[in-house]
Amino acid sequence: MSEVKLMVLYPHPADVAQFDRDYARHLDLLHEKMQIPRAARPYSVTRFVETPMGRPAYRQVFTMAFPSAEVLLQAMGSPAMQEVAADAARISSGGPPLILVGVEGA
Repeated sequence: MSEVKLMVLYPHPADVAQFDRDYARHLDLLHEKMQIPRAARPYSVTRFVETPMGRPAYRQVFTMAFPSAEVLLQAMGSPAMQEVAADAARISSGGPPLILVGVEGA
């Protein structure tokens, strides 16, 4: 099976400054719980910008690749990742984050 990507889309928060502080701590929690070395960044965070077409529906997206769907499911089912997911929901003050899983070039 091919690499899969976990994407977490965050709606615009009620308080941007508070979200940014909470999100920095959220990434620390991800590193701690998933045992990711501090200097490593096996994920990307993309903040969306307003365009002439208006404000995007979401503020930002977190993307992390996994070698297979099985590895992703195993990680998502772990108590550590469940704690990280609960924290993502907690900090998303503009509504629940949208979680997507995809493959490139499908």
